[in-house]
Amino acid sequence: LVALDQALEALATHDKRKQRVVELRFFAGLSVEETASVLELSVETVMRDWKFAKAWLRREMKSEG
Repeated sequence: LVALDQALEALATHDKRKQRVVELRFFAGLSVEETASVLELSVETVMRDWKFAKAWLRREMKSEG
């Protein structure tokens, strides 16, 4: 969890919106549609951000060991 928290902090410095998508999807358990509504974004934008953020976090956590 520490590595995930650090990776999320790093993501926030890169792109705060993508970090918020992760928080809402992963930690709050919101659907893509609910996340889009909360952030006032399109479903397509949330899906793009979600896919990018997952790949980015995976890479960050691997580099942390």
